[in-house]
Amino acid sequence: MIPARSARRLPAFFLGTLLSASMLAPVPAAAQDDATRIRKLEAEVKALQRKVFPGADGKYFEPEITAAQPAATSPVPPSSGPVTDLLARMDSVESALAQLTAQTEVNQNALRLMNARLEALEMKAKQLEAPMPVEPDGGIGSGAGAPPVAKPAPTPAPAATPPASTAAAAIEKPSTGDAGDDAYVYGFRMWDAGQYAAAQKQLAQMLKDYPTHSRASYAQNLLGRAYLDDGKPRPAAEAFLKNYLDNRGGARAPDSLVYLAIATLQLGNKTKACEALEEFRLVYPNEANGRLASLSGETATRAGCK
Repeated sequence: MIPARSARRLPAFFLGTLLSASMLAPVPAAAQDDATRIRKLEAEVKALQRKVFPGADGKYFEPEITAAQPAATSPVPPSSGPVTDLLARMDSVESALAQLTAQTEVNQNALRLMNARLEALEMKAKQLEAPMPVEPDGGIGSGAGAPPVAKPAPTPAPAATPPASTAAAAIEKPSTGDAGDDAYVYGFRMWDAGQYAAAQKQLAQMLKDYPTHSRASYAQNLLGRAYLDDGKPRPAAEAFLKNYLDNRGGARAPDSLVYLAIATLQLGNKTKACEALEEFRLVYPNEANGRLASLSGETATRAGCK
């Protein structure tokens, strides 16, 4: 039998083993002092166990008072203790790691989508930078943009050039199902090919057949351009003025005022040219500061407008 003083210096595990061995050994009934010493040793071991293992779970000694266990229920782990706290912290870390992994995947997918959109925008920008044909109404394709400077008068065609009527007949006439738009585009193709007389005839016929068509303002302005490029500033000025007076809200009414100033300037009347430009700035301030700013400014400089 180990004295109580020596038992205090032993680890709890060896004390428990030693105590179990002592309890299993037969004790003579007459050894009253030994029984007393054993009970004292048990009390000291339990006290030491409570100090070493504050959350005593009954691993070495069963607790003196135990709560009634509910029947037919699964065992519930202790609500606290070093092992329980460690497991809870591990579960928390695993949960946080799973959330970080999911968020990383979401961010990677968003980055891939952003890169794809950026590549598409870069490709579109490169396409927009490529040169495109400019229509006579000042737009690119079918609409907006600063109108080009008036074309110079055509030079005499060489002998090998086919007659105008033959060249005009070779121009393809569109067929989209919109007769008014097809008639305007056909006249535009003639003008673009330098067949100004044929273009004047085609555009005048289009305006006669479809006076209220959405392309009427375009056609009337282009008719004036065809006269102007054909070296006929007077009928050109009349066509431009008509387009402005008949439909001031038309898509090409602002253009007609600027080209009216150009035609009037070619007729030698700088005062009337400046009056047309002043009207243009007052009625169409957005165009004067936008897509027609360059053309109107150059015309004003040539006319000496104040």
